[in-house]
Amino acid sequence: MSHRLDKVSSLIKEELSLIFLHKIQDPKLSLITVTKAKVSPDLKHANIYLSVFDKEKREKVMESVNELKGLIRSQLAGRIQLRFVPELHFFIDDTSDYVEKMEVLFKKIHESDNKKNDSEN
Repeated sequence: MSHRLDKVSSLIKEELSLIFLHKIQDPKLSLITVTKAKVSPDLKHANIYLSVFDKEKREKVMESVNELKGLIRSQLAGRIQLRFVPELHFFIDDTSDYVEKMEVLFKKIHESDNKKNDSEN
């Protein structure tokens, strides 16, 4: 990715984080973190990855975010200076789920190694 795309992505991520924190007063959207923003080379589209603390509410949160997409984009337009404000596409960032699965697997491996070592001694 070019330096300019990196800067624009970083700026959009920061500004969207502030918008979710201060401007969106929907209690359903609490505990959302903007984890990543990835802008297309023509700056017309941005994929925004959100981490939702409560796993059971992910679908409802995504529905709410998509309903508020126009408001979020207009708020973003007032905060950044670009010729075109990118079309926002929101996705769930499931990296934490992957990390959690890996931790469980490592813990099982560690426990089985400990049992094996105990039985050998």
